[in-house]
Formats: sequence, C-alpha cells, structure tokens
Amino acid sequence: MAASLEEIKRVAGRSLTFRLVEPEDAAYIYELRQDERYNAHLSPPPPSVAAQEEWINRYKSRERALNELYYIMETKGERCGVVRIYDIHEDTFTWGSWILDERKPPKAALESALLIYDIAFGKLGLRLARFDVRRDNERTLAFHRRFGARELRADEQDVFFEFDRQDFARQRDALWAACGGVKS
Repeated sequence: MAASLEEIKRVAGRSLTFRLVEPEDAAYIYELRQDERYNAHLSPPPPSVAAQEEWINRYKSRERALNELYYIMETKGERCGVVRIYDIHEDTFTWGSWILDERKPPKAALESALLIYDIAFGKLGLRLARFDVRRDNERTLAFHRRFGARELRADEQDVFFEFDRQDFARQRDALWAACGGVKS
C-alpha cells in the first residue's frame, strides 16, 4: 500500500504537524543547521541560505518520485523542527536530519518518531528502517534503544540500527498513548 504524495504531504499528530519542505523554508533550515545547539551530530551545513534553497529545489524531484521526504515540523502553525525519510528502496528506508528546536511541544521527540513510522510503515508500506546514530549522540542513542531499535554494529563514528514494521505495530498504540492520546 504505497500512498500518493498528496496523502503524505501533510500529516498531523497530536501536537505536531509534518508538512513537506518548500524552498521558502531554506532560511529556517539553514539557521537550524548553523546553530551549535542542534548541529553537533549532523553533516556540515551548506555554505549559505541560497545553497540550502538550491538543495531543496534539487530534492523536490526525489520527493515527487517518493525517494525522499523532507518534513518541516510545526506546532500550532509555528515551525519547530525538521526530519527526513530518505534512502527509500523497495521495502526499506532511513530517517534522520532530525532537529527539534526550542519551540517544540512536550514529547515532540516521541511524537515525531511515531509520525515517521506511521508514514513509512503505515502509508508507504515499507517494512524496515535502517539508520545510524553518532556514537557521541548519547540522548538519541538512548531514545532509539528505549524505542526498541536493534543495534546491528558500530564503528568508530556510528552505531547502526534497524527497526521493523512488526515491532512498531506491537507498541504503536501504547506509544501514542504515552504522547497523550492514541492516534488512529
């Protein structure tokens, strides 16, 4: 069951809404990626807002092909973060570029992960998430371990995980309840 782009361009949770990124979001994304509070565990940012906008324009073709989805997270109509689903293949995906800023609502990390998995597993019909986390990103490592992601291996820089659709399905309703309400 692969959703159309129209079905996943805007996805609402309890207190977060995801909407696909647009070129006019470039300055916001650039600011987030330049901010030392948020960028310690990410790839280097582009050299300018214009370069970020160019990247978004190139990304839009990958979005149309459902090969990558880059979301702006909003709460009460105000931007509060970004997250991407990428490396989408036949039944697998990666997610990351996950930044929540100071405007995020309570439990935003949990809710944003749930929305990612609802989109990838529920709407796109993918089977398996594969992702890596920097070894020194202790909070994110702890989050994924609590969520039930399986560690596959580690190298000097990263810890590699996977998380499958069945594991998510078993705990989905309880996790949504932990966010303050079950999402159907």
